Amino acid sequence: MQLFYTADINSNEFTLSKEESKHCIMVLRKTIGDEINLIDGKGGFYTARITDDNIKSCKLEIVKIENDFGKSKTYIHIAIAPTKSNDRFEWFLEKATEIGINEITPIVCDNSERKVLKLERMNKILISAMKQSKRAYLPKLNDVISYKAFVQSTFDEDCYIAHCVESEKSQLKDVLIKNKNSLILIGPEGDFSTNEIQLALENNFKAVSLGSSRLRTETAGIVACHTINLINQ
Repeated sequence: MQLFYTADINSNEFTLSKEESKHCIMVLRKTIGDEINLIDGKGGFYTARITDDNIKSCKLEIVKIENDFGKSKTYIHIAIAPTKSNDRFEWFLEKATEIGINEITPIVCDNSERKVLKLERMNKILISAMKQSKRAYLPKLNDVISYKAFVQSTFDEDCYIAHCVESEKSQLKDVLIKNKNSLILIGPEGDFSTNEIQLALENNFKAVSLGSSRLRTETAGIVACHTINLINQ
């Protein structure tokens, strides 16, 4: 199933963007009368019929709408320190979207090696992964924020911090409550500092472990994302 993304469907007639029109007509060889599927990143799944196969402005007629397509039972928010390698962080974004994630917040920590991200490029990666995995919800990618400012914010989710310091911790899979929204902090390559861990605990975050192995940042993010999804299946 080939999906096309557009964020602003508001009537029964719609025109694809220049990029999507070219892909639809020139690459996929679609023509007048053919049906294609659209997603809006907000849970809308549309079936549309081509009425004008212009390669720059392909016009469509919406023939079927399904709302809340593939909506998850819970909300998963991962706040994660960007990796030094852009490729590794982009891999995390892609795979977390495929698995199922709702919100991502890049956080700058004491041991962070990267503090600036190309959010426009990364949103394109999220869109591509959403389309590839046949999902109708686009994860929200927030601006980069300092760890301290983020941790001291107010959250409705159950909050966790995954760190590698030897201390009393529960396995994430053992403390997750099914069908409850979750927020988990994932630190940089050098892990969270002692002060950061203490600050999280003071702000009602629960310390958790993701297993006995020491994981890379992007791997830890994927393990956390998968564990939460698995518990909620």
